[in-house]
Amino acid sequence: MEYASKGELYDYISERRRLSERETRHFFRQIVSAVHYCHKNGVVHRDLKLENILLDDNCNIKIADFGLSNLYQKDKFLQTFCGSPLYASPEIVNGRPYRGPEVDSWALGVLLYTLVYGTMPFDGFDHKNLIRQISSGEYREPTQPSDARGLI
Repeated sequence: MEYASKGELYDYISERRRLSERETRHFFRQIVSAVHYCHKNGVVHRDLKLENILLDDNCNIKIADFGLSNLYQKDKFLQTFCGSPLYASPEIVNGRPYRGPEVDSWALGVLLYTLVYGTMPFDGFDHKNLIRQISSGEYREPTQPSDARGLI
């Protein structure tokens, strides 16, 4: 295991409140590339979140904590409710079977929103409200303009 001297991406963002789009692009490209590699090799992470993305000396990312990961096959469904609620996909929060990559893709969207806007897209204070927001795709409309808005 490599040492991630700069710690968690969560702490990095907490210190800065939000990142520039250039910095966001630097991190997000690496995160997407790493997740693509996992999916190409039949692995779904299922717990992608800022706390599980570590930074090395050069601020390159390392995805950590594969404890909830699983192998997946395109023709088989997974059913385990896992991951962190703020990053959970509609399939997860509604207890529906899922193939795998779509739950990581949802978490990538949450990560991108958080990197760009410096806040989570959903209100995590009330679990029932959180489930409703995720299920309906109802997220906080950001006040700052961003070129990433359409991608999110």
